Formats: sequence, C-alpha cells, structure tokens
Amino acid sequence: MESKANNYYGALQHPIGSGFDAASTAIEVIKGIDLTGKTAIVTGGYSGIGLEAVKALLAAGAQVYVPARTVGKAEKNLSGLSNVTVLEMDLMNAPSIKVFSERFLALKKDLHLLINNAGIMWTPLRRDARGYESQFSTNHLGHFQLTAQLWPALKSAGSARIVNVSSWGHHMASVDLEDPNFEHQPYDPTVAYARAKAANILFTVELDKRAQASGVRAYSLHPGAISATDLGRELSRETLAALGIYDEEGNFRHDPYNGYKTLGEGASTTVWCATSPTLENIGGVYCEDTDIAPLDEEWKGYHPEEFVMTKGVTPEAVDAENAQRLWSISEALTGIAFAAE
Repeated sequence: MESKANNYYGALQHPIGSGFDAASTAIEVIKGIDLTGKTAIVTGGYSGIGLEAVKALLAAGAQVYVPARTVGKAEKNLSGLSNVTVLEMDLMNAPSIKVFSERFLALKKDLHLLINNAGIMWTPLRRDARGYESQFSTNHLGHFQLTAQLWPALKSAGSARIVNVSSWGHHMASVDLEDPNFEHQPYDPTVAYARAKAANILFTVELDKRAQASGVRAYSLHPGAISATDLGRELSRETLAALGIYDEEGNFRHDPYNGYKTLGEGASTTVWCATSPTLENIGGVYCEDTDIAPLDEEWKGYHPEEFVMTKGVTPEAVDAENAQRLWSISEALTGIAFAAE
C-alpha cells in the first residue's frame, strides 16, 4: 500500500476495519506483537491509561522510560514491573524537559515509540514560568518541545511512531490561534482544554507530513471517557455527572460503545496507534475506538445541555492552515526550531 502524503483536511480520516472496536483492550491489541529490542517513552505512564499502555508495551517486550514530575509516586505505581525506568520531568517546565531529553539522548538509544499521554483537564487559570496558560503549556507545548528535543533518537530508529493522546473534548470549542494563552480574553477552563486537545491533533497532522520521510509517523486519538484516571481530579462530581460519567445508580458508567470505558479499553487505541502493522503506511490521523475515526462533518457546536459524544474529528482540527500556523506558533513560544526532517 503506497503511503499517502498527509492528512490535511482529513483526507485520510476513514475507518480501515482494524478488527478491533470500542470494547477492545490494550492487552488484546498487543497480542502477537513483539517489541523485543524496542524502546518507548510514555509521558504520564504511571497512572490511568498511561500506566495501562506501559503494561501492554512491557508485556510485548519493550523497554519503557517514564518521565514523571513526581518520581516517588511514579516509582510506587510502577513497582514490580521489569524493564521500566522513571526519570524526572515536568511538562510545564521547559528546562526540565531539556534535561530529560539530554539524559535520554546520552543513553545512545534509538527511540521507537514516543507516547505523549500526560495531560491536565479543566484546571483553574494557572501559568508556567513563561506566562503560558497551563493546559496549553502542559498538553501541547511541553510535548512539542519533548518531541523536538528527542528527534535525533526518533529519526535514528529508522521506523518510529509518535502518539499524541488528544480527546473528544476538542469538539467543545473552536480552534483559536490568535490568543492561545488567554492574554486578551476571559479564561474558560473548558475552552482552554478543548483548544489544547485540538492542538494535539493539529500537531499530529503537521508532524506526520514533515516526519514521514525520515521513517517517523504520528497519530492522535480519543481514548474515551474513563472515570478511573487522575485527569478529572479538579472536577466536581456535578461536572462529571453532566458528562455522563455516572449511571442511574451513581456508579461509574461502563458503556464503551457510547464512549464510557475502563482503563484497559481506554488504552487500546493508544497501543493500537503505537504498534498496529495496519498503520504502517498511513499517519497523521485521529483515531478512536481502536480504528481511524471518520471526519465529523455534521458537527454543529458544543451544547452542554444536550451532551452527546459524537464520533469523529472536527474539520478545523485537521485543517492545513491551522496545522501550519500552530507549528510556527509553537516554535516561537518554545524558542525551538523544529524541522522534523
């Protein structure tokens, strides 16, 4: 199958019949895949779906590095697992990302899988040391810098994949690249999260276009709504209830075909994007339910009083101009020129 050039405007957003679905788990997806001799980095790989992804990669024989802001917590959560190493890194701290990247590059290892999984959601207005809004800083800029600074190890692998964990939440607000750090408009945590998650998708589109000539492919995804994670730690029960997280009895909803998943189900799309041979000649796509998602051309905007988790990716999150502008903005804000070639 000949590789297509790029996913601008959602050109490649067509399900491919992966053989898996919304109820598939990470362990099911990794079955039969051998990652012996492969090296992976998973941000946020010590809790939630990140931890589930790490367990699946380890089960397939990979050596995994987990950057963590709180090393002690990470080591505790990963205790008992072999071939996993925790190193300190804070995605909101640019010098910390640089130090982590330099430590990894000093190991002289090829990097076959980079899973940019860590994130924060709907937080109060906070800013990093540069004044950048925390959700944009953590969810996008930190991962942009990390990917750029690990590029030599990704390129030297000869065949590598980068997986950016996004969210259906990108539907909740329109992309706005004029004021990514809320310097000239009132702060709204829902809007900030939506834009940061859209940035993950746009970054993926442009990254794959640039990187595929070097044997590096990129993917973004929506894992599902998973209650058993740290992501919603600052959200009230009422807010979570409005998102349909609880059933009529007040228990966590389990309804994978409508988006409400266990940790294992939530990690399946991440692991599929990172390892599936069916994606060998395609990249830049947004995935969900362990397959490539369709383009959500019917999306009419977010209405919280009528919350429905539709399928697919919004057209503006795969728009070529948006992807190119975000790349330039990200270079300017991080001070890093990243050709990805």
